[in-house]
Amino acid sequence: MSKTGIKVFAPASVGNMVVGFDIMGFALDRPGDEIIVRLSDQPGLRISQIYGAKGKIPKATNLNTAGVAAQKFLDHIGESDRGIEMEIWKKMPFASGLGSSAASAVAGVMAVNELLKRPLQKRELLPFALAGEQVASKALHGDNVAPSLLGGIIFIRNNEEMDVHRIPSPRGIYATVIHPKIEIKTAEARGVLSDTITMKQHILQSGNLGGLIIGLYNSDFDLIGRSLQDLIVEPQRSKLIPGFDSVQTSALNAGALGCSISGAGPSIVALSANSLIAENVGEAMTKVFHDMKIESELFISTINQEGAFKF
Repeated sequence: MSKTGIKVFAPASVGNMVVGFDIMGFALDRPGDEIIVRLSDQPGLRISQIYGAKGKIPKATNLNTAGVAAQKFLDHIGESDRGIEMEIWKKMPFASGLGSSAASAVAGVMAVNELLKRPLQKRELLPFALAGEQVASKALHGDNVAPSLLGGIIFIRNNEEMDVHRIPSPRGIYATVIHPKIEIKTAEARGVLSDTITMKQHILQSGNLGGLIIGLYNSDFDLIGRSLQDLIVEPQRSKLIPGFDSVQTSALNAGALGCSISGAGPSIVALSANSLIAENVGEAMTKVFHDMKIESELFISTINQEGAFKF
């Protein structure tokens, strides 16, 4: 077996981007997952080691997001039995609302593609990463996978058709993400959502989604701020996160454009017009959880424009 290998990093991401449930998301600079792959004399894809997972992730390739994504890719290119050994380095929290399973799926398929001299372009890896992430989320949505792979702010017109588009990131915009050390599984967070909404909710939420997109294209921070109000998902999911209302209020009082749940939670994301405001917002959010005696971790990031990359 060859000892040389390929290492790929895939970043965390913020799904939904407040008002774009399952159809908008953006990539963070950190945290993220790393995967190393090597050619092997033993036929087939094999996950040899998983670090940082505390035994919570299966090594079986058909149950692992990275393994499924990589195997789907190998099947597609006619290399189903190619001998490949994979090491997974989990460097981000589980069930955090930061796209942990998506990052692993992205890193897994991209690493194998790089190892085999790039038979596919980066964007062509999207369906395989999406299939891998679906193992964890039990739903087809690319609002974490697409930004983790491609970088930037992503809008998805249709998940089944993978009609994916990048949206400009206004100069100076920062994300402040706080992760309280509690776990909310994506499937659990989906379980609290109602299948029905009112016409009024639909109209107002559509206006906010359109306003956010126009604001991003025009770097109109006032419009972005007015649009970052989730009238549908946040009211249903916020009760799963202790102190959510206080954290949101503290972020807005500190100058954030908007603040809501990151993905399925429990992480909470705030967007700000510059890095100084983002830091002040982070201090305010952290204080709320500190006063509640809930341990938390803070990330302040620009919009990551690169997405996954090979070291």
